Amino acid sequence: MTRDLKPLLAVPEEFGHGLSSAEAATRLQKEGPNLFPSGRPPSGWQLLAKQLVHVLALMLWVAGSLAILAGMSELGVAIFLVILLNGIFAFLQEHRAERTAEKLRDLLPRRARVRRDGALVEIDAAHLVPGDVVLLETGDRISADLRLFETHSLSIDRSTLTGESVPWNAREGEAVFAGCFVTEGAASGLVLATGKKTRLAEIAALSRESLRPRSPLARELDRVVRIVALIAVGVGTLFLTVAAMVGIRFNEAVVFAIGVTVALVPEGLLPTVTLSLAMGAQRMARSRALVRRLESVETLGSTTFICTDKTGTLTENRMAVIEAWTPAGTARIRGRGYEPRAAIDVAPEAGGALLDLGRASARASTGLVAEEHGHWVARGNPLEAAFDAFARRLGIDPAAENRRQPVRRRFPFDPKRRRMAVVAGHEVFVKGAPEAVFERVRSVPNGASEAVHEMAARGLRVLAVARRPAMESDLSGSVDEVEANLQLLGLAGIEDPPRAGVGESIASCRQAGIRVAMVTGDHSVTARAIASEVGLLRPEALVLEGSQLPSDDAMLGALVDRDGVVISRVSPEDKLRIARALQGRGHVVAMTGDGVNDAPALHTAAIGIAMGESGTDVAREAADLVLLDDNFRTIVSAVVEGRTTFANTRRFLTYHLTSNVAELTPFVLWAISGGRFPLALGVLQILCFDVITDALPALALGAEPPSPRALARRAEGRHLLDWPVLARVFGVLGATESFMSVVAFLVSFWAMGWRWGQAFPTGHAVAVASGAAFAAVILGQVGGAFACRSATVGPGRLGWFSNRLLLVAIAVELLLLLVFLYVGPVARLLGQAPPNHPGVLVALTAIPAMLAVDAVWKHWKTARRGNMREKREGGGSRTTRRLLTHQ
Repeated sequence: MTRDLKPLLAVPEEFGHGLSSAEAATRLQKEGPNLFPSGRPPSGWQLLAKQLVHVLALMLWVAGSLAILAGMSELGVAIFLVILLNGIFAFLQEHRAERTAEKLRDLLPRRARVRRDGALVEIDAAHLVPGDVVLLETGDRISADLRLFETHSLSIDRSTLTGESVPWNAREGEAVFAGCFVTEGAASGLVLATGKKTRLAEIAALSRESLRPRSPLARELDRVVRIVALIAVGVGTLFLTVAAMVGIRFNEAVVFAIGVTVALVPEGLLPTVTLSLAMGAQRMARSRALVRRLESVETLGSTTFICTDKTGTLTENRMAVIEAWTPAGTARIRGRGYEPRAAIDVAPEAGGALLDLGRASARASTGLVAEEHGHWVARGNPLEAAFDAFARRLGIDPAAENRRQPVRRRFPFDPKRRRMAVVAGHEVFVKGAPEAVFERVRSVPNGASEAVHEMAARGLRVLAVARRPAMESDLSGSVDEVEANLQLLGLAGIEDPPRAGVGESIASCRQAGIRVAMVTGDHSVTARAIASEVGLLRPEALVLEGSQLPSDDAMLGALVDRDGVVISRVSPEDKLRIARALQGRGHVVAMTGDGVNDAPALHTAAIGIAMGESGTDVAREAADLVLLDDNFRTIVSAVVEGRTTFANTRRFLTYHLTSNVAELTPFVLWAISGGRFPLALGVLQILCFDVITDALPALALGAEPPSPRALARRAEGRHLLDWPVLARVFGVLGATESFMSVVAFLVSFWAMGWRWGQAFPTGHAVAVASGAAFAAVILGQVGGAFACRSATVGPGRLGWFSNRLLLVAIAVELLLLLVFLYVGPVARLLGQAPPNHPGVLVALTAIPAMLAVDAVWKHWKTARRGNMREKREGGGSRTTRRLLTHQ
């Protein structure tokens, strides 16, 4: 459906000044905010149903159905009730995580540059109204349907609406639509429609949201679920067959099969993972890092190589022209930031040339400075705003110059040309990288090249400015024709101070085994100076230019795969090749970018990082992580949170599986004995473990705060379930918890007069002993929860009270234990009774037993690692001695 736009095509008389604030407010009240209706989310019932039909839930449905078929309807109904309760819990957790993600996305509002009350201002795109005059630049996302009345080499990516990947060259008088991106050029347009009246909203109403591909973490969880499901089905089927062969009654065999299934299914695993990711994303947001997809939280922790830009990430992005060179002499400007007043040291004979340079550099720039709350700030690109401030410091009024010489044609900055040009009045102005401008001038004055090198060596960013008289053909000619036969006016040296704390963050990366490279479009000498100042450049590190990179990806990877490498004058295509080459060598690459042409590299890298303050909308759409403060330190903080989330996931997975081993053991003993060894735990007791007592400590482990030593070691293994986890679960924690449960069960019988070799008691005696076994498992869970807080450090060193959520979870768990044991109807429902005193004493020893065995395990692992390290170092020393002897 296409609306008739003709009635809206007439540009109002006030378009040059834009709407007044009062008129804009009236139209906003009438039209409503410029918010696009998102795809209709699944209903609550659909989300709940999804939690009831995944693999683990289906296994429990089968178990409940078997119980009913075997005549145990109460057990079957209880299992079904547990499925529903767990489904509701998982639904609530996923709903909370989704709301968290929505709130985090709201932290990054869309912005739009408009003319209001005759001034250029930046507003929230939600406040756009029909009749607003919007200014577009390369990388902007178009936030409303517009009719263009001024264009400068404008290209639009319309793939959001049409699916066409080839950019469209838009001209004056044509309409462009919300959701598209500006890939090149600049333009001004009049808002025709906003919000639900836009073409994008109409198409969205007819479209279905496509399914997002499975994330690496989701695939890893699928792997864990498949392994657990295969083990549960395999063990259940095997022992059901064995039970039938040895003559165990069918009902008892079915109980065994159900028990094995229930014991091995970690019902709370999936919602706990979701909540852990959401909490990690919230912590990152507090550190000024916005995760656009929750799954990216975990991936960040595995980063091994960071390719970072210089400007704004390692530096403050608060630029100021502090030195200017002209053929007539050099000037120094003693001012910082964007304050329009500063002392200037310049020789009298160079004053006229300096004014020409200041006027031309401002005409060739798009940024502005403005006073807000008593402080002068940049509006638009900080680099462009620095030239506006430079002109003001020279006594030039850029607004008056714009009225005197209005822009007739503009060629925005192109990373390939590394220049920008404008035709204003009767002159052509060009600004860009010195070498890119030098190649377009009639002649390079003496001393210009030396001045570039000298300023760059001091860490200044250097740009050259040139001009020539305009010709009528410049309004229709190609950019190469316009940028020709220029006269060099001079050079501007721009200061951008390094950010505080960047050096410490780079040192932390190196300690964590993460390599850092500077990948920048700036001059190699400037890049070297800044890299050296922040501690990134090492004595043996390489400093390369994009033109020096080999064409072969394998050679490229071998060349740049080192810590502290500096690569300057790179193009977006170079960044893409670097990301691919490093990933081909097994690295998990985090790549920063802010321009529209950086999007492919951000897509390709394992973690694409966009700038929230200075980045383009295109880059932010392509990124996994958005730095709200553009700060390198925030990347390091995000890596810490990623490692913490991965470690927390392994923590509660270890905790879940430890309990599952203890739950499975009674059924294994019962099957091995041919049914003569009584079941220490029943199916309902196991369900009680998994759904109630297991869940709260697991959630608390998912909220474990970051360790101060998170960056003191290399990233952990990339599988959630690997041999170290399995060894700890089955050989240490799970075995200890199972042993204490069985011992409490047998000691309870012993206290009631039973002796080894006699037939086991029946009736109430079994219920009493089962209560002791039940208590031993829950108290073992308490010890296991503290033990699982770290894979290497004891809870005493972590601080017994440092995870308050875990303390609350354990307090609730102990209170529930008293309810399950001593509230008669609840205890009878679970098939148990209050344990006798010897059984209670044994159950209480489960806590110190779990902690003691875990401490021995961690001590052994630490000693083993130390011995291996000594052998490696010793071997290296012996080799060195042999080499010296031979010499």
